[in-house]
Amino acid sequence: MYYLFIVLIGLERLVELAVSRRNANWSFARGGREFGQGHYPVMVAMHGALLLSCMAEVAFAHRPFIPALGWPMVALVAASTIVRWWCVATLGKHWNPRLIIVPGAELVRSGPYRWIHHPNYTAVAVEVVALPLVHSAWLTAIVFTIANAAVLRVRITAENLALGYA
Repeated sequence: MYYLFIVLIGLERLVELAVSRRNANWSFARGGREFGQGHYPVMVAMHGALLLSCMAEVAFAHRPFIPALGWPMVALVAASTIVRWWCVATLGKHWNPRLIIVPGAELVRSGPYRWIHHPNYTAVAVEVVALPLVHSAWLTAIVFTIANAAVLRVRITAENLALGYA
């Protein structure tokens, strides 16, 4: 079941990429400018590697499903997915994992953005910890939490600079 869960998360990521492509086309048609292109492939690769690492650690290190840990982690993954899609819905056509700024666009301060500056990144950070721990893949949780923190540091810096430019 865990492998199916990971595959479903992977399929959800493919849907995100399709939405991203559509939104990027919309943004570029309105004069959008992309910033921080160098870190985007690293983000995509890291998220793909996270999914593969979850499955590999469980398979090769024989990590057990521990219900007292696994079920709360499933709930956290579900909650983080809901928050991420809330961010997508709130930003509408402006949402994109690529950093595309449309001239004249207003900074969004509704939805989850009224409480926190980077709710999507917060949700992703929770998911990066929780997804491997669903099946007690603790090594993957540690390694990818560190990798995600490094990527987000670059991303948030680039995003803040891009928003300052806008």
